[in-house]
Amino acid sequence: MRNKYRYGAAAVALAAAAAGAGVWLLRTPGSPEDTARDFLAAWTRQDYRAMRALTVDPPGDFDRWYTRFRSDLKMSGAAFRVTGGDDADGSDGSDGSDGSDGSTVRFRATLDGPVRWSYDGSLRVVEHERAWRVRWTPAAIHPRLGPDLRIKAVPSRPERAPILAADGTRIDTPSAPGSVQQLVEGLAGRYAARLTGSSGGRVDLVRDAERVTTLATAGARPGRKLTTTIDLRVHRAAADAMDGVTKPASLVALRPSTGEVLAVANQPGGFNRALLGHYPPGSTFKVVTASALVAGGMTADQPVGCPAERNIGGYAFHNAGFEDFGTVPLRAAFAHSCNTTFGSLSVERLGAERLSSVAASFGFGGPVDPGVPAVRAQFPAPKDDTDLASAAIGQGRVLTSPLNMATVAAAIADGSWRPPRLVDAALLPAAQPRRLEPAVVRALRTLMPAVVTDGTAKGVSFPSGTAGKTGTAEFGSGKEPPTHSWFIGYRGDLAFSVIVEGAGEGAAVAAPIAARFLNGLASP
Repeated sequence: MRNKYRYGAAAVALAAAAAGAGVWLLRTPGSPEDTARDFLAAWTRQDYRAMRALTVDPPGDFDRWYTRFRSDLKMSGAAFRVTGGDDADGSDGSDGSDGSDGSTVRFRATLDGPVRWSYDGSLRVVEHERAWRVRWTPAAIHPRLGPDLRIKAVPSRPERAPILAADGTRIDTPSAPGSVQQLVEGLAGRYAARLTGSSGGRVDLVRDAERVTTLATAGARPGRKLTTTIDLRVHRAAADAMDGVTKPASLVALRPSTGEVLAVANQPGGFNRALLGHYPPGSTFKVVTASALVAGGMTADQPVGCPAERNIGGYAFHNAGFEDFGTVPLRAAFAHSCNTTFGSLSVERLGAERLSSVAASFGFGGPVDPGVPAVRAQFPAPKDDTDLASAAIGQGRVLTSPLNMATVAAAIADGSWRPPRLVDAALLPAAQPRRLEPAVVRALRTLMPAVVTDGTAKGVSFPSGTAGKTGTAEFGSGKEPPTHSWFIGYRGDLAFSVIVEGAGEGAAVAAPIAARFLNGLASP
């Protein structure tokens, strides 16, 4: 009898265990929230195949609903997250059915496009064939969406803000001078986000192209104007000064005290050689070499030799026209642009490292960013005495732009080398002015006026107070290679640089253009 009861109890226990295991085996794995998260994640990455796999009997145009929703809203991105859920009602699905109601899982959608907006939606999740699946209708996309309804973005774009000259005159118009339009093109590209602002618009619920209601709005953020440093009066004087010049020419003008670019004139147009042209600077570079010599202890009155020709490192250097000035003060050697003097002094008193260092203080080798593309001036380290002497007179491998040479003249006028700029300094990478040694400034302010009063440019009708330096820069090859004509200088708080390609001596072509420019500004 005792054994009978014992075996009966065991049977009851086994039966109970089996029943429990059956209930566990019939339970649907996962949860409605898990399925909703997977569905929304697939929606975020536009994986419509994965979304269909999580849906009960998806319609044949399932993908089209989502692709049209995206294109109608001009979406650039989207994010979806589950925010909560309701418990299922009715059948628990243990009999293999779909259940009567299932669960509602709420989500938050955030969409990017012409209008950035968010809305709350929901997914109906039911048990289907032992898995949680989305019971889909168009309302699974947006609660207001239905078979004959669409949701569309209606963008509104702000008018682009203007680009202005320093006095507030618009220069982003077809009537602006051609060289100014070259600058405007560069500025419009670089500062596009500032000028265009951001778009806005509406999100509308639409039936047959008729608006039913507006679901969201976003105001467009207007663009912000861009005021440049261009002085149209200075620019007109620059352009007028080059009128009639038949060879490619450029004139750049700066305000030495600030580095502001006042004028950038190119003739003819098509290429902004003032900022992008790379040329040997010729004797205009002697401003840099003279600065290095004065910083090393020389004075403007110190006697130096200026023979017609001198052998330096095995190469014969000569003055223009083989002129022989004998022994003269450094001031006179600079005024007459003695190649033999500055070539030999660079070897005897400076050396490659010292001249390279001083060139760097005038912007050579460093980045230049006025607000539009511009090339940097190059001063490669001289390889030997001949290379050093060539570099000291602006030949050999030295290359620069009219913009950079204008900053060289501006440094003497102000006492500090400043990076040039076309826009507010706050819009450019931080850059500090480099103060020149006072002795250098004093000496060069003696040397550069002498070029105009007693030197190579004395025959040019400059207004009083002008200081400068002529340059005749050889390029190409041959016994008598062609030359670019240069003149750089300053007058008051105005510095400038002129180049005429292949035009010959600086005193003959570039200097008269500079004089016309300054005289034009002096005229009422």
